[in-house]
Amino acid sequence: MTTFFIVAILVLAFILVFQISKASEYVSVLKGEDKTFKQNNRINAFLFIAFLVLGLAGAWWCNEVFYDRTLLAQPAASDHGEKIDTMLWLTLAVTGLVFFITQIALFWFAFKYQYTEKRKAFYFAHSNKLELIWTVVPAIFLTVLVGMGLFYWFNITSDAPKDAQIVEITGKQFNWMMRYPGKDGVLGRKNYRLTDASNGNALGVDWEDEASHDDLESTEMHLVVGKPVQLVINAQDVIHDVGLVHFRLKMDAVPGIPTTMWFTPKYTTEQMKQLTGNKNFVYEISCDQMCGSGHYSMKGLIIVETQEEYDKWLAQQKPQYMTVSAAKKEAAPASADTLQTKLNVEASKPLAKN
Repeated sequence: MTTFFIVAILVLAFILVFQISKASEYVSVLKGEDKTFKQNNRINAFLFIAFLVLGLAGAWWCNEVFYDRTLLAQPAASDHGEKIDTMLWLTLAVTGLVFFITQIALFWFAFKYQYTEKRKAFYFAHSNKLELIWTVVPAIFLTVLVGMGLFYWFNITSDAPKDAQIVEITGKQFNWMMRYPGKDGVLGRKNYRLTDASNGNALGVDWEDEASHDDLESTEMHLVVGKPVQLVINAQDVIHDVGLVHFRLKMDAVPGIPTTMWFTPKYTTEQMKQLTGNKNFVYEISCDQMCGSGHYSMKGLIIVETQEEYDKWLAQQKPQYMTVSAAKKEAAPASADTLQTKLNVEASKPLAKN
């Protein structure tokens, strides 16, 4: 209802301004063009100031109403995310300061230096000083911001600590699949030609590689709080993007080109529920690259927990190799029985006469 009233007020304000402008046209016919021009000029100058005040008030109001719904109101859930937030706040501070200075000056100048017969505009063709100021100053600030971005980027994509947890995440239309190394700490070899979801090998794992025999697969990502984790990112069909908004991280998932990044979770899922005041809070994986008609539904779940909770979850998991092997063993006797039944049927049939 509040939104409806706001829209209605804006529409009425537009109609009012439109009617005033039409009335001004009629007055111009009666008073003469010169007087009308001066009058309209004063009105326009006043409207510039009104637009400035209302615009700044509207920006402040939007910030008050919607700020708590943004991620900036929530703490970054990773150590790298804190650095990203620092860079973001610095960017907002610099661009915000420039915005306020330029916009206030723009509308104030339009009011202060409105046309009058008593003043003549000063004209100059070129100024080296002004050119130097508005070229060098922005270049310095942009260089600093870009430099910070590159520094954090190289840090995120650098080699993870030796004790880091390894999780492989693979995107396909339209879901995420996770794989964890077993006790050997090594992910088994993969080959896209071996991909066969109907037979339990949705990731195309090469079962002939012994390192794959203890690998675990899951549709959820389980991470240990306070422990570095390296993500090995893949895609099976089109380009996806692993978006970790609460950790302030994202990385493209490109078919045939594995990408990596690492970070350290700071808060468990339960801790974030308390920090955000949202008892239904969950860490989500989003796809930040348009990937097809079901792009909107491509979400994943991250559970950040303590080491004890993670170990308990890990103990309940069964290596995918064992699951596939057991399924093959169950299918083999059934196939043999079917073959024997066919042989018995054929043997019971009477011989054809010559």
